[in-house]
Formats: sequence, structure tokens, C-alpha cells
Amino acid sequence: MPGKNVLFIMSDEHSRRVLGAYGNDQVRTPNLDAMAAAGTLFENAYCNCPICVPSRASFATGRHVHQIGNWDNAFPYQGTPPSFGHRLHETGHRCDSIGKLHYRSVDDPNGFDNEILPLHVLNGEGDVQGMLRRPPPKRGSSALADDAGPGESHYLRYDREIRDAGIAWLKDAGARKDDKPWCLFLSFVCPHLPLISPPEFYELYDRNALPFPGLRDPSEFPDHPVMRAMREVMGADDHFRDEAHIRVAVAAYYGMVSFLDDNIGQVLKALRGAGLDDDTLVVYTSDHGENLGTRTLWGKCNMYEESAGVPLILRGPGVPAGRRGATPVSLVDAYPTIMDAVGEPALAEAPELAGTSLLRLLDGADADRSVLCEYHAVGSITGIFMVRFGRYKYVHYDGHRPQLFDIEADPQEVRDLAMEPGHAAVLEEGERRLRAICDPAEVSRRAFADQERRIEELGGVEAVMGRGSYPYTPAPGEAPRISQGG
Repeated sequence: MPGKNVLFIMSDEHSRRVLGAYGNDQVRTPNLDAMAAAGTLFENAYCNCPICVPSRASFATGRHVHQIGNWDNAFPYQGTPPSFGHRLHETGHRCDSIGKLHYRSVDDPNGFDNEILPLHVLNGEGDVQGMLRRPPPKRGSSALADDAGPGESHYLRYDREIRDAGIAWLKDAGARKDDKPWCLFLSFVCPHLPLISPPEFYELYDRNALPFPGLRDPSEFPDHPVMRAMREVMGADDHFRDEAHIRVAVAAYYGMVSFLDDNIGQVLKALRGAGLDDDTLVVYTSDHGENLGTRTLWGKCNMYEESAGVPLILRGPGVPAGRRGATPVSLVDAYPTIMDAVGEPALAEAPELAGTSLLRLLDGADADRSVLCEYHAVGSITGIFMVRFGRYKYVHYDGHRPQLFDIEADPQEVRDLAMEPGHAAVLEEGERRLRAICDPAEVSRRAFADQERRIEELGGVEAVMGRGSYPYTPAPGEAPRISQGG
């Protein structure tokens, strides 16, 4: 098949559990649902790190976090190793970005011909306080809870600008004649916090009828010492006053997802209007998920399905309609997918890449593959690694006991099989698969060492603490909300 254009759409912090095509019958996402009906949906898709900067660096380069050393939100991508954009440029394909990148700077050689409306880490440094992990300082902020509800925000404005720029880009693409297929990376920020929804989308939902976050009592889920420490550090749930306040936050998140869906719908309409629909592979995913109060957790930063799981939908020429794939996949599969789609399969097979083209997995091939997610960032007292294979999820905490979940039988992850007899063989298989990818102890040591070195470069722990933290990277033109404590 001749090469195809690629429209790669990414959102930020979209849990696949809040998407109609993944079985949520209350959220209103008609455009993404239609995309899934016309294409293939991957049921078991994951990010490679459940926090923005490392996830996006891993996605861009097609390599795992431990391969590239972008450990946390203070280790942004700087243009090396090469991204899919670099490879597209080398082979004569136009590749532009619109919206959030979360790399170090527009001045770095990030691989795009044009960065339109880019959002990069704050001051070229990112969240340096998140590197403090021995011990991690308390990070709980009231901003997430205080903001929740209907209204207007800089992020909503920014997403509208991204949408409009994407529409204009596609209209131009329809009018010009490119020698080779192009790639447009269109990156929205919603539904990332602040949990502020446009009123017209917030009002789509009866907040008292939406599902309330589950597993709120510690007796309802199998906890872990590493996760208990993280819960104490993050503490976001402490700032919600009562059940009604939480319901407002959930409704705001649902409204933001519907706002995102509407923006994507307008972009896809522009793709059709430009006469490009039949020649373009469209991919939708997110950089990580959102806990949304489940297990009293908000944000991401863990290996539960709400956080590490992402939506992943493909639609376009050669993609079967209405298919749901169970093969585990992850964001490192995006790089080879893009190269494969534009007609450069040789680069998609480069040995340093960690993934496989999703176009080669549409029919369920390689169903026994393993996918890796790892975390070395804010709130973690040790390296955390997750391997998804078959029906199982193995979670390895360096220096601590593991966890094991049967996702098919227990999708809510309320039964830790590692705490029960009779599962030794599966635990051994999970660890074997992890060690076939990396040595978790060596990776964890390297992450801590790099972070401690960077802390010293910035003047030491006290200097880093003095810089404060902020709940999210400000949109272009927005002042950061610096906080000195929880």
C-alpha cells in the first residue's frame, strides 16, 4: 500500500475509562466513538511512564524511559536521541507539531519542521522539586480541588487555539501538493487539570448521576507500602471537602473530555473538508491517564489502569473498521507506526526502537508480547515497573514486594494475587519478562543518581525546595502558580 499521511492526535491525562468507545455509557464522546467504530481500538494500551515529560519523550523517541534517561518532569527531551520527526525529515516527509510538546525548548532540534503554538517545560527546567525522592517532600496542593467546576481557564483557551490552528493547517495541506506523505502531531492539553470545564459541556452532566470514584476505603483495595508513601506525599484527596465537592470535580473532568471530543470532531471535519480523509491515517491517544479519585488518588503517577492505561484508536486506509484488539500495546509503538504509515518500513525496524508498528498488530499478531511502563518521578520512594502480558499485570517495586493482577478477571485491581498462594509461576514469569527488558535495580540506581546529580547542580536540596512547585505547566501567556508547600 502507498504511504499515507498521518494525523496523530494526543490529549493529556485522558483515562480510557472515561470514553464511550471503551464502555463508559455516560460520557458523551460521539466523535471519538465514531472514530473507533470506523477503525480499530486497542483495549490494552499503556503509556510508558505515567507522567507528562517522560511519557512524551518516550513516545517521541520510540524508546523506554530507562533507555533515554528522561526520568521525570525535570528531565525534558532536548532533541536527542532522534525522534520520529527527525527520521521523517531525513526521508523527505514534512512533520509539524501544533500544541503541547513538553520538551525543554523551542530552540532545541526537536525534529519538527514547524512548532506551532508549542508548550514546553517551565523555564527550560521543569518541575525540579519532583526530583526529591529521598525522602520526597509533601506535595499535596489545594489547587486541584479548589479549581474544580465550570468556568474558563488558560488551558481551555489554549486548546481552542490548537484546534483552530489544526483546522487551518489541514485546509492548507489540502490545497498544496506535497511530494511525500506528511505527519501532523496535534497535541491538546485537556482533560489535564485544572479541572475547569466550559459551562456548556459541564452542564451536559448530572453530577449526582455520574459514577462516584470507587475503592475509597482502604479496606476495599490491596494497598502497598510504596503506594501508601506516595499517597501521603501527594495528598490531593485531603483538599476535597465532601462527596458533593468530589462529584463537582468528576463532572468537570467529564465536561473537559466532551470538550476535547468536540475539538477533535471539528478537526476531523476539516480533514474531510480538505479532501484528505481517504489518504490519512488518524491516530488518537493520550500521554497517560487520570485516577479521578479512585483509591483516593488524583492525577497519575502509578500503575493502576486509570493512570497507566490510555485510549488508543486508529482509523484510516487499511485499518479494519469496528475491530477491538486485545494485544498489549504502548506509546513506544507510535514511532514505528508513523514510519510504517508514511511508507518507510525499514526505519520502523531500527534495532534501538522498543516498539512495533501498530499497523502490524491490527489482526492480533504477537498477542503474547510484553509492554513496559516505569516510574521514577515525584512521590516515588523507589523505581516502579509494570509489565503487562496476556491477562496479567506484574508490578515490580525495586526493593519491595511485587503486586500481580489478573486484569481480565479483576479489571478494577482489587485482588493482589501476589499476596495469595498458587501464583508463584505467574509472578516468576512477570519478573522474567521485566528482566528481559531491563535490570530494575540498575535502572532505579541510575535514576536516583542522575536526579541527585541534577539537584546538586541546582544548589542542593534547600535550593530546590526554595523554588517551590506548581500544579501544572502554565499555558503560553499564563503565569505559573508557584506553591511552597502542601
